[in-house]
Amino acid sequence: MTALPRLVVITDWRLPRARLLTALEQALEAGPEVAVQHRHPEASGRVFLEEARLLAEVCRGRALFVNGRLDVALLVGAHLHLPASGPSPRDVRPFLPEGRLVSVAVHDAREAEAAVGADLALVSPVFAPGSKPGDTRDTLGPRGFRALSERLPCPALALGGMTAERAREVPGAWGVAVISAVLEAEDPRAAARALLDTCVPPRG
Repeated sequence: MTALPRLVVITDWRLPRARLLTALEQALEAGPEVAVQHRHPEASGRVFLEEARLLAEVCRGRALFVNGRLDVALLVGAHLHLPASGPSPRDVRPFLPEGRLVSVAVHDAREAEAAVGADLALVSPVFAPGSKPGDTRDTLGPRGFRALSERLPCPALALGGMTAERAREVPGAWGVAVISAVLEAEDPRAAARALLDTCVPPRG
């Protein structure tokens, strides 16, 4: 079985392309438990595919998840991340080669219960997202995260305002998913390593 990542770094294409790709390369140096998720909802299909190919080169065999586009995931040999409004894991699984992972976005109990067949869930927002200062959604907090993670059929990553310090406060997390905490760090490798070191997955 393909190993599950404990840290997923989600792309922010508002950053200059060279800066983003360099930060991701450095983050991946923190260890094999780091994965990248390609997210760019504003991009055209052609641009999204071009960016996915660039990320596949950066990842060089390390885990890359493509957000919401089964066709692009297949074209670049990536895993697939499903937004909450997208198809279910059961819908897409027959089209994925053996060993490909499916992660899902989860924000509430209904979405947690619909995650049957997923390998991994990104549960958010645990804290206010640093990359989305205008986000007015209620945050889950550590207790809300735990309540949703207990409903899931798969391990959960905490997403939303996560830092190394806050990772210690979130019980039941397999790991974390971040954007700004790594991409905007002075040393993305050190930031990724700190997140891995402070977020200890549950036993069992």
